[in-house]
Amino acid sequence: MSTFKKRLQDDLTAAIKGRDELRSATLRMTLTAITKEEVSGETARELSDAEVLTVISREAKKRREAAEAFDRGDRPKQAAREREEGEVLAEYLPQQLSDEELDAVVADAVAQAREAGAEGPRAMGAVMKIVKPKVGDRAEGGRVAASVKRALAG
Repeated sequence: MSTFKKRLQDDLTAAIKGRDELRSATLRMTLTAITKEEVSGETARELSDAEVLTVISREAKKRREAAEAFDRGDRPKQAAREREEGEVLAEYLPQQLSDEELDAVVADAVAQAREAGAEGPRAMGAVMKIVKPKVGDRAEGGRVAASVKRALAG
């Protein structure tokens, strides 16, 4: 068993014992998503820590998107619940880059792409290829793409 999955299970046990309904429900859903990922495909397999982290980040993204949808639907209680679940999951994700840190990485990548001859909005792919390995899981793709578009436009 991966150490990440073990940590989630241990935290779930502690949340249940502490009668923390929000944390226990969130961790249960996350562990279910991990198990579903493990048994999908041809044969069942054990996920690595990196794969477990990917599942957790996908679940956190679902919570953010659901909160936005509930806000648009004028359902503030459900939106607040989704945000709280997202905060629980954020504890297990790597520290996200600040906007300033991300913009600095993007500016460096834009400079590298321009040296290689890529200019303007068409350089988006070249810049993304440089940025993605540098930021990894510390910034979601949408944030990275928006930062790259801003840097290339101005």
